[in-house]
Amino acid sequence: MNSLKLVIVDRDGTINQDSAEFIKSADEWHALPGALEAIARLNHAGWHVVVASNQSGLGRGLFEVSDLNDMHTKMHQQLAALGGRIDAVFYCPHAAADACHCRKPESGLFEQIAERYGISLKGVPVVGDALRDLQAGVAMGCEPHLVLTGKSLGYRGSALPESFPVNTQVHTDLAEFAEFLLAREAQMLA
Repeated sequence: MNSLKLVIVDRDGTINQDSAEFIKSADEWHALPGALEAIARLNHAGWHVVVASNQSGLGRGLFEVSDLNDMHTKMHQQLAALGGRIDAVFYCPHAAADACHCRKPESGLFEQIAERYGISLKGVPVVGDALRDLQAGVAMGCEPHLVLTGKSLGYRGSALPESFPVNTQVHTDLAEFAEFLLAREAQMLA
């Protein structure tokens, strides 16, 4: 077990509202209800949160890196107002046609995270709203958690397809995931 308490979280559809038209500016970036508060709760309990996000809108020319930075500045400012923080944002700027190694479900972003922190990701929770988020993490030994927001809204009230990792844990949203993680931690310490 790592001494660093780390959680890897997807962005669009997990922390903020997603859009089939892509989130292209800070004005379009809106946190999901309770998501930022969930991250702050994790931080207050000693957890470090990093984001791993596909941002193919960059590769498609829909927005610039400066626009992405503005979105992340807004996210960081709103989190800071709640006493929370995201330690780092790792993103893939490529379109699917680029066939890169960093676009989820490939594990490149997770390899970058492991390298940056100098740790194994075995057992590190990965949280996302899509199969590819979990596949990328599981390839590095992460513990998969699906939130039923964003792309996974359609799974509410039904069983997950067999394509999901067998040990996937399902939560209504990021707030419920945080509650689960903190309760499990408290139980282990009791």
